[in-house]
Amino acid sequence: MIQTEALIIGAGPVGLFQAFQLGLQDIRCHVVDALPQIGGQCVELYADKPIYDIPGIPLCTGQQLIDQLLLQSKPFEPKFHLQELVSELKATEDGQWHVQTDKGTQFKSATVFIAAGVGAFVERGLSLPGFEALLGKDIFHKAPNATSFKGKHLVVLGDNDAALEACAEWRQGPKAAATLTLLHRRDQFQATPQAIEQMREACRAQSMRFVAGQPTGLVQGTLGQLSGLEILNAQGVTEVLNADALLLCLGISPKLGPLSHWGLAMARKQLVVNTETFATEAPGIFAVGDINTYPGKKKLILCGFHEATLAAFGASALLYPEQKTLLQYTTTSTHLHKLLGLT
Repeated sequence: MIQTEALIIGAGPVGLFQAFQLGLQDIRCHVVDALPQIGGQCVELYADKPIYDIPGIPLCTGQQLIDQLLLQSKPFEPKFHLQELVSELKATEDGQWHVQTDKGTQFKSATVFIAAGVGAFVERGLSLPGFEALLGKDIFHKAPNATSFKGKHLVVLGDNDAALEACAEWRQGPKAAATLTLLHRRDQFQATPQAIEQMREACRAQSMRFVAGQPTGLVQGTLGQLSGLEILNAQGVTEVLNADALLLCLGISPKLGPLSHWGLAMARKQLVVNTETFATEAPGIFAVGDINTYPGKKKLILCGFHEATLAAFGASALLYPEQKTLLQYTTTSTHLHKLLGLT
């Protein structure tokens, strides 16, 4: 059981700024996210795409924004728990919150900050019998190591830059797959023109091939290992691709998941909050970013930053009711300088 003053659910930009603002109130925190890396949809969807509306930053990519937010929160050493989905949230007898993840990690926290965007972002999988049993064995979202697919009959699923980059990585060199097939439902791609042209050139050179079709079944050998992928091809004919490894580059999808069963007031799948502290109706639980709703709500990162700031003040007043929560400025406050490690 991990005891903490604050637990943040969601490691996107608003969750990271929440950790910083809590640090300015001298509140340390743990952060849980379902994705394997920090950054939420900012990294998954906009890592290399431009963002123009962050105050004081005329232009940055999603990844650059996350990198700067991580650097900003570094003095407060937030502890991250990645690839863990919060599965349980319930009140304790002493007025705190018991939180548990699908990996079995348990927290006891005085305050909880839900910064889960439009839900927990999870990597897209395949709705096929046997998928869960093979995931992590013969089916992967990311290669476990640099030689994972060497000599394998590899099928890469996806139409994005990540899928085409994976094809480039595994079709040549000493770690190359024995055969490489790119599978997507149609011969159109959401990737850069250069990556698409390189993929097509590789197909012409027969160092890989592209197949248009939809996966319909997993073929397993006598020992339960993956031996093929059944698909419905573009001609409407069922065929089986030779495959003993699948690499899924299908992007991510938001799922409200267990959050909808936590007993918190919701409207249109969003948490209702008051705009003084962005607290929910449950004492000690705050909601910031796209997951919350209130009159005039705008789903912008900069609005989430504002919400996180007021939520941190609200948490300080809740945790330390005997102390007056003062407004201090990082420019002049020696107390804040000490917290930031500047003195």
